[in-house]
Amino acid sequence: MPSGRTHDRITYLSLAPLTLIVYILTRQVEWLFWFSGAYLFSGLMFGPDLDIYSIQYKRWGMIRWIWLPYQSCLRHRSFFSHGFIVGTVIRILYLFTIVLIVAIFAVAIAQLIWGFPWNWRKFANQSFNLLKNRYLAEAIVTLIGLELGAMSHSCSDYLVSYFKRSQKKPKKRPYKRKKIRK
Repeated sequence: MPSGRTHDRITYLSLAPLTLIVYILTRQVEWLFWFSGAYLFSGLMFGPDLDIYSIQYKRWGMIRWIWLPYQSCLRHRSFFSHGFIVGTVIRILYLFTIVLIVAIFAVAIAQLIWGFPWNWRKFANQSFNLLKNRYLAEAIVTLIGLELGAMSHSCSDYLVSYFKRSQKKPKKRPYKRKKIRK
């Protein structure tokens, strides 16, 4: 399995060709920033190795503890952490849940202190409509960047493991004499 530094190099070296492909396909310069940011974030901080004590995990700094429940629930290199699309979707939902829980407490405390009105349903509807009507393309490009960043990690893990397995010489088994029954 490649080291964290190797994964980082793969992320950095593959960014330019992938960004060029995105530009050729979309002709949207703004989307390059969304894609590039998501790809780098996924490759360096939001990748499949958050299920272990890895360099990606360490990069979260003082808030890396938020990934401890994620680590305890998932086995390393399982389908749910390293699987295509599934792994990224689970990490997005997990992080969204953590952010939502923190936001609920922060808004509740702010309401107690400053006494302003807040309607969660109205906020959720406005956010969803804004995403759907104005930022849908950016959201899709961001999700593609997140997935490709994770895929570069998982593919390199699988390819290196496959290469190492194929290079192993089969062990010679010692000759065993069969017992003859009388």
